[in-house]
Amino acid sequence: MTSARPCITRTLLASLLLAVLGCGHVSGSYRRCDDVPAPKLARLPQRLSETGLYAANTGGAVAAHVRAYRPRFELWSDGATKARWIELPDQPIDTRDMDAWQFPAGTKLWKEFSRDGQRIETRLLAKLGPLPDDWVGASYVWLPDGSDAMLTPQGLENAAGTSHDVPSAAECSGCHGGTRSHILGFSAIQLSDAELPLSLGTLASEGALTQAPSVEPRVPGDALDVEALGYLHANCSHCHNARRPARSGARCYDPERPFDLSLRTSELDSLASTAAYRSTRDGVVVPGDAEHSELYRRMESGSIFLRRMPPLATEARDERGLSVVRRWLASLPLR
Repeated sequence: MTSARPCITRTLLASLLLAVLGCGHVSGSYRRCDDVPAPKLARLPQRLSETGLYAANTGGAVAAHVRAYRPRFELWSDGATKARWIELPDQPIDTRDMDAWQFPAGTKLWKEFSRDGQRIETRLLAKLGPLPDDWVGASYVWLPDGSDAMLTPQGLENAAGTSHDVPSAAECSGCHGGTRSHILGFSAIQLSDAELPLSLGTLASEGALTQAPSVEPRVPGDALDVEALGYLHANCSHCHNARRPARSGARCYDPERPFDLSLRTSELDSLASTAAYRSTRDGVVVPGDAEHSELYRRMESGSIFLRRMPPLATEARDERGLSVVRRWLASLPLR
């Protein structure tokens, strides 16, 4: 009995350390995602040039049926430059739930990442069938000569000699599986700006929506409120939202705590009606005090004892985003 104690102690200490470091958890690592079924991946072309993005030469003009877009609030990706395109089939998006659009089969979205002027990867999300979960996503890594990009479902660390990590196909579901729509940057909230390349108003006028919103969504508050709420929505709400679909299997970036940082079209009457503001009740947001707000401390954390957020697709702190959130927290009225 006595000889077994050191082994038990070491095991317990190792488990505790893994949990603290974010590498493990009693309910399963939140970083582990189930593999994408092979039949789904098999339906993706091996080359980016075969996905329908380009009219002719890979990397040149996009096909006529493909449209560029940009979300109003962008996800931080360590300063990477991004370009986005969408292909919508000749069938409207089901917008009965204005905060969880359901896209028709055949929808494709691409997002291209460049670092230091070098094109690194292009991610593809494709709707293979009519059901809500008929999505598959994976990355195509560009060849050194830029002639094409190759399907890389296993992901790739430090791609092209940069610090950019290409996510695996399994990790794609970590963010996109956190919403009922599966699409993060193409929504009523994200397209509610007439100055965008493809806006909500344009889609409505073209008949691309089954139901147009009666009023275009307007994020409440002053310029700082809008910037902060939009930042939290774009960078945090794919995990931290009250409508996250239930899932079986691995946790896959599924947070254990239920606070909500999303923007919804039905909750824009005032700053107090937004989910992020309501998080002040949970202690995640402390009005008037950024340094004691868990939200801010996790964003700026460089400690192994406090997991930095967001944890996926980034290694560097977003100093501009930190500044926005810090100033916003300081501006909130004390309760």
